[in-house]
Amino acid sequence: MWGSTLAVADCTDTKPKKKKDIRDYNDADMARLLEEWEKDDDIEEGDLPEHKRSPPPIDFSKVDPSKPEELLMMSKKGKTLMLFASVSGNPTEKETEEITSLWQGSLFNANFDVQRFVVGSNRVIFMLRDGSYAWEVKDFLINQDRCEDVTVEGQNHVGVAQNDGDQHGHVTARMGNQFAHGHY
Repeated sequence: MWGSTLAVADCTDTKPKKKKDIRDYNDADMARLLEEWEKDDDIEEGDLPEHKRSPPPIDFSKVDPSKPEELLMMSKKGKTLMLFASVSGNPTEKETEEITSLWQGSLFNANFDVQRFVVGSNRVIFMLRDGSYAWEVKDFLINQDRCEDVTVEGQNHVGVAQNDGDQHGHVTARMGNQFAHGHY
């Protein structure tokens, strides 16, 4: 009888695979590398970009159904929000810069983290890191002598200047008193 023998040939390459030079990586290689790095990476919630963070839970038992702004305030907690404000009296961009700088200073003194961007001769954006404070900031702004209006979340709120027809173009000593004395 003939004996049968089975020969197994090892077809794997015994040479170590040559690594690709980082300078030769294309976009797909870079994406794979990034994915590899992030796979085992434990990123804390606070370090994630805002759009990837989980929203804080809203306790509906604390919400007064007759005050829809409260629900909005709770839903904007910890999220960036922008308010738009208009300065009355047809000011120049420099005047708008000066007036809104005073407003920002008063808000800063009241411990509100607000950034300001002048976007027109009478228009400014106030950016808040925590949107839940937007309605308090709005209340402060609409009570300023030169504030024509404030827009928060698409809702326009009329300022003192528009109500009084204040078009004389000066800033009075009342500016900032509400926050300067801690009444906010």
